[in-house]
Amino acid sequence: MSAWLTRRSAEHGGNVRHAVVGEALPFVLTLILALVGQDRLIAQEQGMLVRISEIQVDADSLKEYTAILKEEAEASVRLEPGVVAIFPMFQKDNRTAVRILEIYASREAYESHLKTPHFQRYKTTTLKMVTSLKLVDMEAMDTETMTRIFEKMRSRRDE
Repeated sequence: MSAWLTRRSAEHGGNVRHAVVGEALPFVLTLILALVGQDRLIAQEQGMLVRISEIQVDADSLKEYTAILKEEAEASVRLEPGVVAIFPMFQKDNRTAVRILEIYASREAYESHLKTPHFQRYKTTTLKMVTSLKLVDMEAMDTETMTRIFEKMRSRRDE
């Protein structure tokens, strides 16, 4: 047995298999993350939809609107594979000025999202709370960095 394997085996209570698997696991996980990142890059090149929704909410409805939006965003990300991100936020100096960064794997994923029960509930229950809505379609300038951002967020969450 090589010195490296002997040392690793000793570190793992004499179990050679655990030593090898323990050493290989970080490499395998890195490889998987790289492939997932590549899939995202390919998705962007194949029509990923990126949008910023600019929403003005009636001040008297803000608390209720925020609760409904949070619920919808969480359900969309959790339940829909084609929803890469729905990230709601508001302007620091004007909480009624809501912005949502929306990223979908494709136009089809976006169209599917519009038909889901959680989106339909959000849309119908907040209709009277919204005083203005502007949908701004965007195009990513640097998909490689965008992919790194999501990988970085995932690694911080897993720490």
